[in-house]
Amino acid sequence: MIDMIKIIIYAGLSLSFDEAKSILDSDENIEVIYKRPIQRGDLGSAVKQHPDIIAIIDGVFHQNSAVGHKEILNAIRQDIKVCGASSMGALRASELDSLGMMGVGYVYTQYATGEVDGDDYVAVMLDSESLKPLSEPLINMKYVFSNAVDENIITECESRELLSIAKRTYYPQRSYAKTLNESTLDDDKKTELIDFIRTSTDIKKEDAKELLTLIKNHISN
Repeated sequence: MIDMIKIIIYAGLSLSFDEAKSILDSDENIEVIYKRPIQRGDLGSAVKQHPDIIAIIDGVFHQNSAVGHKEILNAIRQDIKVCGASSMGALRASELDSLGMMGVGYVYTQYATGEVDGDDYVAVMLDSESLKPLSEPLINMKYVFSNAVDENIITECESRELLSIAKRTYYPQRSYAKTLNESTLDDDKKTELIDFIRTSTDIKKEDAKELLTLIKNHISN
């Protein structure tokens, strides 16, 4: 008989619960508990549920106290596999990867290599009931502008200008529309870039999906 694997996932913002379930709930050997974005103190009660894996995707930053490093390390010391991606999970994984937390994806790599720092890159304003994002994460904008340079839609200099505007904008007001309106790009280039943005990947969501797929494959093997 195969032992049931218990997983606790903190998500809902970068990746909806329905999207997460579509990845993991098809495996009958997995028991998954889905929780809203993690905050300080949540891991204490989570550990008492004796999970095998804790996946941190989303977490609160400024609304409440963020999940602490000691909480994560305490879970790791109890032989719980703690992994992170996409948002708060990527940030904490980059800080604790040498101490046992596993990080996955583009956002984690950006933090781990020092390409970005600080929670401002993944912070967003959200609807507290629906968990829908009401602003654009800076890390997504960085990813899209970099790709737009690769596609010769904008220049490296224009990318730096756009990122600078977005970075100095307080995160609840951060959006592509506001950033483009404050830029020196001409109207034709703005139109081309807008079209590119509309078809671009949500890198935070893709990182979250990558993490859950990795967990599923690991358990299946």
